[in-house]
Amino acid sequence: MDIESMTIEQRIALVQENIRRAADGRAVTLVGAAKTKSAELVARAIRAGMTAIGENYVQEFREKDAAGAYKGAEVHIIGHLQTNKVKYVVGKTALIQSVDSAALLAAINSRAAALDTVQDVLLEVNIGREPGKTGIAPEELPALLEAAAPMASVRVRGLMAIPPAESSRAYFAPMYQLFVDNRQKKYDNVSMDFLSMGMSEDYEDAIRQGANMVRIGSIIFGPRNYV
Repeated sequence: MDIESMTIEQRIALVQENIRRAADGRAVTLVGAAKTKSAELVARAIRAGMTAIGENYVQEFREKDAAGAYKGAEVHIIGHLQTNKVKYVVGKTALIQSVDSAALLAAINSRAAALDTVQDVLLEVNIGREPGKTGIAPEELPALLEAAAPMASVRVRGLMAIPPAESSRAYFAPMYQLFVDNRQKKYDNVSMDFLSMGMSEDYEDAIRQGANMVRIGSIIFGPRNYV
């Protein structure tokens, strides 16, 4: 059956099976990237078995959250997060995947402390060193991990990357090695549990190269609805 003719339930089942085969017994978290998708479609995906939904835009998250779209699943922020919008997501989302500066870490820590909670985050690495793309350079990662260490209200759970689209597979192995190298180091408030890389076009290869979290949008939800 052609994927365009599949229901969202069939698409989710297909992706889950592909993940199972690629993972070869390892646990992999599937995050449904719901950018531009309606609250109704998100809720339908959750009823079909999605346990994590990723949102790029804070305003979209707030609107869908108010509509009750996420009941039964956790929410991840997977797009760039501005410090002035931290207050809208800390304590309300399970994971912020796109932390790329000490200033953003500090803002998240401050807000989480005020709420008497601990916010889980991933540090975003610009593994392809693309100009204009968010994320830190690989060599900047140790300094950012050290910045996170004394922040008692932030917990770094791993790394996230969006490799160059035209050659993403060439960056999976270097990104996994960066993850492994830093997992061996000991920092307070840091536990390298997740490596989030791989999207609709390349998620199976990303899993084979060590990813244990993938962000899948178009295969599950269809093309994005840009106005």
